[in-house]
Amino acid sequence: MSKDLVVILTALNLEYQAVRQKLAGPQVHRHERGTRFEVGTVQGTSCRVALGLTNKGNHSAAVIAERAIQEFSPVAVLFVGVAGALWDTARLGDVVMATHVYAYHGGTSEDDGLKTRPRVWEAAHGISQLGQHLARVNDWADDTPGHGRAPQVRFGAIAAGEVVQNSKISAEARWIRQHYNDALAIEMEAAGVAQAGHLNGAPVAIIRGISDRADGTKSSAKDRNWQPRAAANAAAFATRLAVELVGEQEQIAMSQADRAQTADRLKEHVSNTAHNSTVGIMAGSVKGSSVYVNADPKVTSPADLVAELDGFREHLKRHHTEGAFDDDTYREALAELGFARRAARENTPESPKRATMALKRLRGLIAEFPELVARLAPLVVAAGDLS
Repeated sequence: MSKDLVVILTALNLEYQAVRQKLAGPQVHRHERGTRFEVGTVQGTSCRVALGLTNKGNHSAAVIAERAIQEFSPVAVLFVGVAGALWDTARLGDVVMATHVYAYHGGTSEDDGLKTRPRVWEAAHGISQLGQHLARVNDWADDTPGHGRAPQVRFGAIAAGEVVQNSKISAEARWIRQHYNDALAIEMEAAGVAQAGHLNGAPVAIIRGISDRADGTKSSAKDRNWQPRAAANAAAFATRLAVELVGEQEQIAMSQADRAQTADRLKEHVSNTAHNSTVGIMAGSVKGSSVYVNADPKVTSPADLVAELDGFREHLKRHHTEGAFDDDTYREALAELGFARRAARENTPESPKRATMALKRLRGLIAEFPELVARLAPLVVAAGDLS
C-alpha cells in the first residue's frame, strides 16, 4: 500500500477541476490501457493524490476505480462530486458523506409492482469515524466571501442508479422516496466505486456536494450557480479527509517504528548522540555504545539521514509527552518528518529537494521550540547535500 497516496475520482470535468485546484505540481500518470491520472500533493502538505475522471455511470466508475486501485494501491479511494438532495435535510451547498450506498436499481417486476432488491455497501468504519471528527472540528470549508452561510457535512445513505433523477412526481421518483427514504442524496456512480473497493479491499468514501433537489431544476440558472459551489465544497472536505488519512498512516508507521526501537533497546544496545552539549556516562559497563559529543550529525548517505530523522522523532515524542505542543501540531510534525524520511530512503534525484522542503515545513511547525530547531537545523542542511 502507498501510505502517502489517496485516489480521488470524479465523474464530471467541473468536479475534476474543483479537486485539481487543491493540488500542487500535478503530473500526468498514464495507465497502460490509456487511462490518464494526475498525481500531485495537496497544497501545503505531503499528502499525494492521484486524480482521475470516470465519466457518468456506475459501470464506468467501477472500471476506473478498480484500475486506480490496482495502479496505485492507495490508502483509500474517495469519489467526489455533486448530487441531488432527496429531502430538505441537506441544504444546497452542504456536503453529504455516505454512511452506506444503495444500488437502487436492483429489483423484481411483478404484477403488483416493482419489488426492491437493492445491494448495499457500508462505508469503512475508520473513514466514517475520521469524517465525523472533521465535521465536528469544522475547519475544512474554504472561506469564500459572498457565499453566505458555511456548508455543513451530513452523514447518511446515498442512492446510486443508472438514470438522471430530475423529478419529485414521476413514478420512479415516488418509488425511490418510498423504498429508500433514509437516503439523503441521489447520483449515478457511488455503487460502482463501492463495489470496486469491496472487491479489492480498498476503503472507499463517497463525498457529494448538494447542487440541486432532483426536482426538475437541474437545467435552471439556480442549478448552474450552485453546481460549482457544491463541487468546490465537496473537494475541500475530500482533500482535507485525504490529508488526515495519510497522517494516520504516518502515525501508525511511527508507532511501529517506536515498538521496534524499544525491542532493540531490550537487546542491551545503547546509542547516545548529543550535538553541541556535554554527555556524561556512569555505568559498570556499556556495550555496543557510540557517543558523539559537540558534533553535527555524521550524514554521508541517505541511510545516515534516515537514522538521524528517527532520532529526531524521539525528541518530538518527548516534547509532545511533556505537553510542549498539542496533538494537532504533533501529528502534522510527524507527517512532515515521515515525508522527509521517505524521500531520503527512496534516494532519487528529487530526494534532496523533497526531503529539504518537508524538513523546512517541519521547522515552521516547531519554530517556538529552540532546542528542537537547533537539532533540526543540521538535518535540513544534510538533506540538501544528499547525492
